[in-house]
Amino acid sequence: MLPSLVPFLSLLVSTLLMMVGFGLQSYVVPVRAVAEGWSTQTITWIATGYTLGFTASCVITPKFVLAVGHVRVFVALITLLSIAILLCSLVVDWRGWMLFRGMSGFAIAGSYLIIESWLNERVTNDNRASVFSLYVMTTMVGSVGGQYLVPLGDPTNTSLFILCAIIFSIALLPTALTSSPLPAPPTRARFDVLKLYRRSPVAVVGAFIAGALSGAWLSLGGVFTQRIGLTTAQGATLLAALLVGSTLAQIPIGRASDRMDRRIVMVVCGAVGVAASLAMITVQGSSPSLLYVVAALVGSVLFPIYALNVAHANDLAQPDEYVEVSSGMMIVYGVGTISGPLMVGPVMDRFGPTSLFAVFAIYFALYGGYAGWRIMRRDAATGMVGKTDYQAMPVQPLGAEAAAALQADTADEELIADTTTPKWSNP
Repeated sequence: MLPSLVPFLSLLVSTLLMMVGFGLQSYVVPVRAVAEGWSTQTITWIATGYTLGFTASCVITPKFVLAVGHVRVFVALITLLSIAILLCSLVVDWRGWMLFRGMSGFAIAGSYLIIESWLNERVTNDNRASVFSLYVMTTMVGSVGGQYLVPLGDPTNTSLFILCAIIFSIALLPTALTSSPLPAPPTRARFDVLKLYRRSPVAVVGAFIAGALSGAWLSLGGVFTQRIGLTTAQGATLLAALLVGSTLAQIPIGRASDRMDRRIVMVVCGAVGVAASLAMITVQGSSPSLLYVVAALVGSVLFPIYALNVAHANDLAQPDEYVEVSSGMMIVYGVGTISGPLMVGPVMDRFGPTSLFAVFAIYFALYGGYAGWRIMRRDAATGMVGKTDYQAMPVQPLGAEAAAALQADTADEELIADTTTPKWSNP
């Protein structure tokens, strides 16, 4: 296995370092915002800037890659990450932070797209599952590791912001100096959301709700930990527990969905999400250890549900439509991430931090309930060309399928089908 991973090591090392910086900035920014005395509504507007930039990048970054290539755009985006976090340390004003976080969102989404399209093009049938499972683990380890850097410094001064910029800069080196072959230049990137909705309403609605959930948590999870009185170390552990739960649940959820109607798994995930979210409200104020366990249970469905919807959408697509389908799902997910903080922030301001999970319970109920309703409306479909396999995805899932939008359009249909879905289940 190890020799087959050698061509990807420099890219995976860059990914690890980038995610360490991402994990650090994702926690230090809300912690500093709370320390500044900004309201949850104000922090929500800052988070909205991030999600707007994230979504815009899904459309714009492929055009940049088309113009100058993967490596130049990757270097530019990581540099933009460093600049954005340094600006946050220099200009401590929520309006400026909204702009700077928008820069960060744009850069991180574009970096995901480039990394995943690069991996997607270079994997083979023999190492696909190994490479992508290692990639998902790399993103999780990096994110968790970055969050644990926060207790080592003081968020009220510039030290952690500078450290974050240094980590982003170091992340450039492995990829910038690699001698591995570069991905082929892209020739198109397209999406058609209305066509996608007509074909698979449950996939589109589910992707939007999944985006709202993840956007709300990634933007306001740090605020939640501060407002309920956890220390920075305890808050980092809670955020890490949720990520670990998400990572560990991806394989069993994927295997189950590969063997039955995926909508049934969506219903179950919705029910688990409702129960876990209500449990978080109940145990708030209990021992931190109990909070960590329940947070892991929330995480077990919070992030993996998006991959369920992508897999379901691809079940109903032809092989040459996988790129178009995944690009559309990526946009819907991005719009969902914008709506999440805007919906949840005012509720947290009025009803307190635990209302975050009350809203989560509603979202999960809508997610599972809509899937159940669609089961009654339409029989299970095995797909127009056969059922695809579930693909595990990282914390902010763009997915290798979506990243295929950056790949060359010269491949034939069989190649596209073969390079868009790493398989958890046996062939």
